[in-house]
Amino acid sequence: RFSYKDQQFSKQPADLNQAVLDTVAITTNEWKNFVVLETELDPDLPEVECQIGEINQVIMNLIVNASHAVRDFKKGEVGTVTIRTRPVGDDQVEVEVEDDGGGMNEEVSSRIFEPFFTTKDVGVGSGQGLAISHSVIVTKHGGQLTFETELGKGTIFRIRLPRKAKAEKSQEDKDYKIQTT
Repeated sequence: RFSYKDQQFSKQPADLNQAVLDTVAITTNEWKNFVVLETELDPDLPEVECQIGEINQVIMNLIVNASHAVRDFKKGEVGTVTIRTRPVGDDQVEVEVEDDGGGMNEEVSSRIFEPFFTTKDVGVGSGQGLAISHSVIVTKHGGQLTFETELGKGTIFRIRLPRKAKAEKSQEDKDYKIQTT
């Protein structure tokens, strides 16, 4: 259910609460020793037309990054990661991943979505996770991936997705436009 191969190319209605729960289960080994992971999932969250496998990957990246931020900041103490879902207006839903991992300074936060930028040690992080996540949410799904951070306190990442996918042009439409321009 996590990768959901059948939806690789088309957007289908999906339950983001279930996506969060699946991702929490899969990432348990990344956070279980130093994070209390809490969920606040809206039971009436509407389905979202999306490529759920890609959304699962984005949520996984945010959970792992939040867990590592807590681990590195708390140095042996247990921290908290909270994941929330909620509808936003009539046409969007939001997934929020909040950590108490110490936040980011201005230099880091200004570069966080750059490809190959990482704050992790060599060999630990590729610097691709947030860049790819941004592309998946913004470019492929027409949503938003934003964050708020406070140095010494923590960070909140927000995924905002439209409930209905925008109509995509067929390859024929794209070819036609290429030929006529």
